[in-house]
Amino acid sequence: MKFAHLADCHIGGWREQNLRDLGLKSFEKAIDICITNHTAFILISGDLFNTALPQIELIKETARILRKAKEHNIDIYIIPGSHDFSNSGKTMLDVLENSGLVENVFKVKENKLIITEDKTGVKLAGMLGRKGSLEKKDYENLDFKDIEEEKGFKIFMFHTALEEFKPSDLDKVDCMNTNELPKTFNYYAGGHVHYRFETNFGKGKLVFPGALFPNNFKELEEFRNGSFYLVDDKLNTELVEIPIKEVLSYHINANDKIPNQITDEILNKVNDFNDKIVLLRIEGTLKSGKTSDIDFKLINEKLKDSYIVLRNTNKLETKSFEEVEIKKGNVEDIEENIVKEHLGQIEVNNLTKEQEQKMIKILMELLNAEKEEGEKNYDFEDRLYKSFIEELKLKEAFG
Repeated sequence: MKFAHLADCHIGGWREQNLRDLGLKSFEKAIDICITNHTAFILISGDLFNTALPQIELIKETARILRKAKEHNIDIYIIPGSHDFSNSGKTMLDVLENSGLVENVFKVKENKLIITEDKTGVKLAGMLGRKGSLEKKDYENLDFKDIEEEKGFKIFMFHTALEEFKPSDLDKVDCMNTNELPKTFNYYAGGHVHYRFETNFGKGKLVFPGALFPNNFKELEEFRNGSFYLVDDKLNTELVEIPIKEVLSYHINANDKIPNQITDEILNKVNDFNDKIVLLRIEGTLKSGKTSDIDFKLINEKLKDSYIVLRNTNKLETKSFEEVEIKKGNVEDIEENIVKEHLGQIEVNNLTKEQEQKMIKILMELLNAEKEEGEKNYDFEDRLYKSFIEELKLKEAFG
C-alpha cells in the first residue's frame, strides 16, 4: 500500500497569471504521478487554495484535476489550512467535498476528533489550521483520548509550525510544541511550513513535504520547484520533486555602483534564458542615483523570451537614505521617527512639514487596509479610491 502526502498547493496564490498557471500545472502533474504510482489515497495537509473563496476558473480546473484521481479509485483526504479556512464557515473545500471529490478529515463530535477509515483500513484524523496559529487553542480544547486508543495504522494530518522543528526564518514566531499533538499515530502529515523535512517521531514519522509549487521569490530561489512525498505502509518515504520550468537565479551586488552599471551587469550575466524563470536579486547601496534609474524596461525587453523575469530589490538602497537609524521601540514610534527624519526632502504642493507628516500618516493608514472576506478586487480598489478622495480632500480635483 502506498499513499501520497501533499500540502500547501496554494492554487491561485501568485499575482502573475503565468505563475498561477504553473501552480495548477504542478498540481496536475502531482496527481498524474500519484495515478502512475497506483497510490491508494492522497493527503492534502491544508491550503489547497490560497483563499477561502477562489476564482471560479481556478475551482473548475481544480475540480477537473481532482476528478482524474477519483476516476482511478484514488480517494483524496484534506484538512483546511490557514489560507483556505474561513471563520465564517464559507470555504470552497465544502463544495468539493459535497461533490464527492475530497473528504475533510477534520471531524469533531462532542469535543472529540472522529476517525475516518479508508478502504485500505488506514485510519485518519486531522486538525485544521488557522491564521496567526490560532489553531493552538483548538488543540488545547479537544480530547484526543479516543483517537489515541484507536488501533491500526493511523495518520494524523495537521497544518501548523512546530517549535522543535521550525526553520530559522520562523525563529521569533511562537509555534506549537510537538507534545500537543495526539500520540500513537504512525504518520504525521504536516503542512503550513514551506520546507521539506522528515524525522522519526514517536513510533512513526513526522513529515513536511514543502509547497507543491514555490509561493514567493525566496522559495523559487531556494527550491526551484515544488515537491511532495510518496509513502508506503512501512513508512519508507520518497521525496518527489515537480520541475515545471527551469529557474535561473542571479545575485547582483550594487555596492558602489551606479544604475547604468547594474543594468549592464544584468544584461551581460543573464543568458540562455528562453522559456525559463529568471530571478534577479539586487542588493547593496548604490554609489549614486535611485533604484528607479535601473533600466528594468530595457532588461524586460531584452529578456522577453524568458518565461518571466522576477526581481527582488528589498535590500537595494541609495545613499540618500543610508543615514536612517532604526532604534528600538514599538512599530508606531519607529515609523514616526523615520517619517520625521525625511520630511521636506520632496516638495509636495507647498505643504508645511506638519501638513506633510499628517498626509503621510493618513496614507499609511489607508494603505494598511485589507480586503474584506469575499470582497472582489474591483470593490476593494473602489473602496480604497473613495477613501483616498475623502480623507485627502481631493473631491474637487478628481470630481
